[in-house]
Amino acid sequence: MRSSLFLSYLLAACVPPNSPVVAHALPPQHGDSSPFAPRASTTSVKGSWLNVWPLSLIRTTLTDDDVIPLKPNYDRQVVLRFNVSTYEHEAAFRRAADQMLLDIWDFGPSYTDIRIPKNRIRGFLNMLPEPMRSDHMVLIQDLARAVAATYPAPKDRHDFASAVRQGQTPADTRNRGQGVNDLFKKHQMDDLFFKDYQPLETISSWMQYFASMFKYQKEGLVSLISIGKSFEGRDIPALRLGLDTQRHHTKKSPRKTILITGGMHAREWISVSTVNYLANMFASKIGKDDVVDAMLKHFDLVFVPVLNPDGYEYTWTVDRLWRKSRQITTMRYCHGYDLDHSFGYGWNAVEHQSDPCSESYGGNEPFQAVEASQLARWAANETNHNVDFVAYIDLHSYSQQILWPYAYSCDAKVPNLENMQEVAMNIAKYMRLLGTGEYYSVGSACESAVSGSAPTEEGMESVQNRRIEAAGGAAIDYFHHDLKARYSFQIKLRDTGSYGFLLPRDNIVPVGDEVFEAVRFLGDYMLGNNGIEMVPDANEGQQQTMPSESEPSGFELRRRKRR
Repeated sequence: MRSSLFLSYLLAACVPPNSPVVAHALPPQHGDSSPFAPRASTTSVKGSWLNVWPLSLIRTTLTDDDVIPLKPNYDRQVVLRFNVSTYEHEAAFRRAADQMLLDIWDFGPSYTDIRIPKNRIRGFLNMLPEPMRSDHMVLIQDLARAVAATYPAPKDRHDFASAVRQGQTPADTRNRGQGVNDLFKKHQMDDLFFKDYQPLETISSWMQYFASMFKYQKEGLVSLISIGKSFEGRDIPALRLGLDTQRHHTKKSPRKTILITGGMHAREWISVSTVNYLANMFASKIGKDDVVDAMLKHFDLVFVPVLNPDGYEYTWTVDRLWRKSRQITTMRYCHGYDLDHSFGYGWNAVEHQSDPCSESYGGNEPFQAVEASQLARWAANETNHNVDFVAYIDLHSYSQQILWPYAYSCDAKVPNLENMQEVAMNIAKYMRLLGTGEYYSVGSACESAVSGSAPTEEGMESVQNRRIEAAGGAAIDYFHHDLKARYSFQIKLRDTGSYGFLLPRDNIVPVGDEVFEAVRFLGDYMLGNNGIEMVPDANEGQQQTMPSESEPSGFELRRRKRR
């Protein structure tokens, strides 16, 4: 039975490249090459391009190649939530999921979400203890429909291209920066860009002309940088914001930096859109928000929207629910590494990490995943050039949680635990009261990866709980311990399971607003204001005191209209 299931898995996998299998391959260091230099592609791209910088980077026609291919095996699949509250139930659940090669979506101390074909539900239930067989619910009844709904509609993609065509300026104009500004203002490019989830090519183009627009507004405010190269040779672009960006390397005191990453897991599209949204919000509020002005004066903010570009591209062309990178592993037909189990601190090679087919496989040694290695190399190089990482935020989905280190063990405690807890609770508070009213829970990253308690041979409860998946090698652990980022958080964005990784596009702006308030509070806190200073009212432009938790239920929350 297992061999036939494995054969089905192989048939669903993409055909590996013709290059030989190299288990520990790392990309060559890039030097003076442009972060957006042309690269070889495995897919052909058709379309006309505008002949103007930076508008020449935007495709303006759509062809038959733009139709998103959907994998037929999404049909007749569902997402179920099981109540898993004891060690025995967790162990049985994990054995059954491993044996049937099922995709675990999310898990917590009392539940686990899983994707499964309808015709395999009966067999799966028969492998579980009797109490668990009826203790579950359906979260997503029609997975294929939910997947299709996350892609931009053809009309919306044409609208975006049309706006670019109408906003172009003559090729020989001397004031190209003004042309970019006019494009943004006249055609509301921000509204169009954040109206939908965007493919990798569009994101790269948007980042380029976004940086160009602000370059002409305020020198040094926004710069486009490259973190490194992915396994397949794609660039990992980033936007650096700061009012001292071009000059901080010459100063004696280190330039304090807040790093924000998204797209570590390919299918978590909302994390990618949110990082871009944050960059746009901070840049557009210069001169309009005192807290933002102070933050960008004292800190650089670095936004990395797609840390896993190969996997993200794969979700648009082959498998919408792909999680890992696309790097070749020691098992020919099991591609990819879980980047969030690939960093050096607290890394271990036990549990699921030893199986290349596991969704949580982090490799056979630390930093074997190319993209994790590239981020670590870039960060280490930054620290060698007078940069001090003071905070790190890693965006994921889903479950609406704010988590602090350490993920690898519940026995390990961060030195500034009380400060970390205080900040996490206030972040959740600000996201709820100044954002859109959504509730985010807070906790240790290790506790979020636990289901039940494992008894010892003597029947006593173990200190270390049993895990649904391995927990070592987390990015927040590495940045907090090795790079000394005082505040390090993983924020799992919306929702709590109704859509999971397939969050509808009308959540892009509200989620972005929530996280903007979180980062704004964190910056204000690190500036010494503890987040309790006067905050601007979005509608009146006046100052008001931050509301407390004891406000009556009728308190009017500030909400931004969903687009």
